[in-house]
Order: sequence, then C-alpha cells, then structure tokens
Amino acid sequence: MKGQEPLNPPAVILAGGLSRRMGHDKAGVMLGNRSLLDHVVARLLPQVSAIALNAHPDVHAPHGLPVIADVVAGHRGPLAGILTAMRHGAEQHAHASHVLTVPIDSPFLPHDLVTRLAEEAHANDAIAIAASAGAMHPVCGLWPVSLADALQAFLDGPDEPRVKTFLEGQKTALVDFPLIETAQGPLDPFLNLNTPDDLKSAETFLSEAG
Repeated sequence: MKGQEPLNPPAVILAGGLSRRMGHDKAGVMLGNRSLLDHVVARLLPQVSAIALNAHPDVHAPHGLPVIADVVAGHRGPLAGILTAMRHGAEQHAHASHVLTVPIDSPFLPHDLVTRLAEEAHANDAIAIAASAGAMHPVCGLWPVSLADALQAFLDGPDEPRVKTFLEGQKTALVDFPLIETAQGPLDPFLNLNTPDDLKSAETFLSEAG
C-alpha cells in the first residue's frame, strides 16, 4: 500500500441501517429543502471520483447513483457496508487503492475530508479514520481495498462485528477535524442525525454550515 497515494478515491455512502430512531429510511429524510442524501452527495462530489449508495436494493437513489446491497447476509451493521464498499471499489474502480465510506446521516462533512484522510493514509500506511471533539467516527474513513479479505474473515469470526474492534487489529491513523464556529455555537462536522429532534437541531446550522 505504501507508495500508492489514495487521491480521488471512490466513495460509498452507508445507508443500510434500520433507522429505528428516525422512524423511516434516512436517504429520503429532508433537511431544509434537500434530502440527507443530497446534502452528503453535494459534500462528496468535489472530493471523490465516484459515489455509490450502500442500501437495500429497493431504495431509489437520485442522481443515478448505483445502489449496492450488503455482500454478507443479515443486518451485520456498518462493517458489512464497509466490506461492501471495499469489494465494490476493487471490482468497479481498478485504479483505486482505497475507498471512502461516510454515513448517510452526516450532512455537514468537511470540504477537505478526503485530502486530509488521504495524507494520513499515505504517510502512515494505515486506515485513516476521522475524529472530532475527542471522538472517533469509525464509519467515516479511507479504507485500503486490499483489506477486504481480512475484514471478511473478521465478520465470519466469533467476535461481535464492531468497527472499533476490527480497527484495533489494524494499523489506524486518526485525523482530527476542528469544530465549525457558527453564530449558533460550535458545529461538529460529523454530527449524526439519528432522531427527529436531531434533525430540528441541524436545521439551525444550515445557513452557516456552507
């Protein structure tokens, strides 16, 4: 992996969760006059070479985005989506040494997300994972597609399929992103919208988040 700078990777938006707390599929949830999916796509388009949506095959994706279902059966959580992203990146983007994953419910992703993750992934020969305000955001990262078989073996093993547990066995570099100062107070660029109340709170930042 060293010597292969992972610039302009393909990206996969993870939307395979059950969205129990939100009450319905997050891809169609509206924030302002745009869906969460639209917000995330707009953030990613200038930074990546291609975008796909990891979701149930019945989900309709605008913008002509390909929808890719989990490559493992059952609801195995975010790691199943990350594995799916790795397999998709390797099969559909032969140039790609890495694939970016982000969640569907983070509409304020940094505009320099890929640049900073790529710098760390290349410099440290590691998975690059975003962090902010002292917290890791394990599903927002740049992953070497060469790790797909190792991740498959982990998912097939006895351990609970948690992203952080998998990362503990891999070389990982955390990339800290600053909070965004706004008139409404500091905004975490990795703010997750899991409930209708989260959605209402996010609306207060829309005009200032850029």
